[in-house]
Formats: sequence, structure tokens, C-alpha cells
Amino acid sequence: MNTNTTLTSARNMLKRFEWRQNIIYIGFIAVFALFALTLGDSGFSSPNNLMNIFRQTATISIMAVAMTYVIAAAEIDLSIGSVAGLAAVVSAMTINSLGLIPGILAGLAVGAVSGAISGGLVAWLKVPSFLVTLGMLGLVVGVARWITASAPVPIADETFITIFGGGEFGPIPGLLIWVVLAVTIGAVVMNKTKFGRHVRATGGNLVAAGYTGVNTAKVKFTVLLMSGMTAAFAGMLYAGRLQSGRFQWGTGDELSVIAAVILGGTSLFGGRGQVVGSLFGALFIGLINNGLILAGLDVSQQQVVRGSIIILAVALSRKK
Repeated sequence: MNTNTTLTSARNMLKRFEWRQNIIYIGFIAVFALFALTLGDSGFSSPNNLMNIFRQTATISIMAVAMTYVIAAAEIDLSIGSVAGLAAVVSAMTINSLGLIPGILAGLAVGAVSGAISGGLVAWLKVPSFLVTLGMLGLVVGVARWITASAPVPIADETFITIFGGGEFGPIPGLLIWVVLAVTIGAVVMNKTKFGRHVRATGGNLVAAGYTGVNTAKVKFTVLLMSGMTAAFAGMLYAGRLQSGRFQWGTGDELSVIAAVILGGTSLFGGRGQVVGSLFGALFIGLINNGLILAGLDVSQQQVVRGSIIILAVALSRKK
């Protein structure tokens, strides 16, 4: 009798387990174990390599926090990688001419302006976010290449480099601190605040959210503004870690960010957002990229696998 009760309880737990929402954690462990066993001789599981994976995915992880809000509100931001590149070069150029504080403010202003334009067009003019941010992507890339003549802008300010990704605070890399802060704040706001509930309500059912008093236009504007400013911050982390501003920083990151968010359990159709899951989604993609390089696959083969991850992410998404 006790055995039957135990089996029944186990079956009920399995039925309640949300496989689609938690598949990223299972996949992360499985892929890590696979690469650790097959690429152990190549140094995959060495502390230095694991730290490299983290550094390479830190900016993706931070942008994924903001993208979680955008997608949970049933919108999309395709310009996030390009805004990071423009913010990196604007920040670098301003630091070299005016100093540290103006450089930081200029970089953040890039994200605020681009996010506000996209958010305004989506929220109040009802232009689809896919089209708005696709157009913003091209515009921002063009501006970044134009003002730099496609040349890198070196950064020599040691304080900026230390704060934005290039320094360490004791044994702790600065990038780790930024990622932990971003994920912690993002998760708390999403799960414990009225704004987080409004974001999920807006994405889950726009009309119903409006009837219950949610200012859905304001929510859409805010999440796209957040996305732009977070992208700008990520661009400055690129510039600090790599000690230069280049328009190429962030190129193509929007695909990795979106894949990380969807793999992490956020519904592509809105209404559900998993910030911690997005972090693991970003780390999962970092594991894949690193493992493929150590396995000796060329660039084209790596692109095939990354594309497959995007398709898998969409296939695993579902309506709430």
C-alpha cells in the first residue's frame, strides 16, 4: 500500500513538472557533462576555460535580462546588439574627448534615445516591434560606421576599463558582479513587483490587462526603453573588456539573446518571463560555442549548430 502511494505521488509530481519551462536546466547539465567527458583532454572543464565561457557570455546574459521583459510583454527587440555597438563607440569617443563621466552618460544616452524611439512607435503609434526594431538595427549600425569610418576607437582610461568589464575586485571578476546584480534585480522585479505583474499581464492578454487598469502602452514603452539602455550598458562592457569601441561589438547578439530567453522558459507569445532561466540559456549557448571550438569545428559548422539552437528555442516555446 505504501509502495503504491509512493508511486502515485511520484507520477503526480512528474505530471505537474513543467518540462518546457525547466528543460534548460536539464539541457545545461547534460551538455556540460557531455563536453566534460569528451573534451576533458582539451581543457574544457578547467577553471580558466570555464571563466572564459562566463566572460564571453556575460554581455549576452545582461542583455537577456532586459529581453526577458520585452518578450514577456509579447514584443521583440532586434536592435539590441547594434545599440550595444553604437554605445561602445560613442562612449569611447566621448571618453577620449571629454572624460570618464561624460563618456558613461553618452553611452547610456544612446540606449535611452534608441529605446525611447522604438518604445514610442510601438506603444503609441502601434507599429509592430519587429518592424520598428529591425529598422532601428539598420539605422544604428549605419550611424556607428559613419561616425567612426569603420575604424576602432581605443580606450586608455584605466578607471573605465576596470569598472566596465576589464577589472577584478579581489578574486571576483567585475563582469561576474554586473551579471549577478542584473539577474538579481531583474528576477526580483519580474516576480515580486507590480511592474513585473503588469508586464506579464500585458503579454498574456492585452485587452484583459487594459480592462483591469494596466497601462499597457506605458508597459510596452518601458520594456523597450529598458532594453535599449541595457544594450548600451552591455556595449560599454564590451568596450571596457576589449579596451576599444567598435561598431562590430554586439553584431548578431540579438539572435543569441532571443534564443537564451526562449530556451530559459520565457514564452515567445508573452505572458511568462523567467529571468534566471534566461541566464542559464545564455550560459548554455556559451557552453555550446566553446565546446564546438574545442572540438575543432569550423565557423560554418558552428553557425549551423547555433541556427539549430534558435529553431529549437522556437519549437520549445508555447502559449501560456
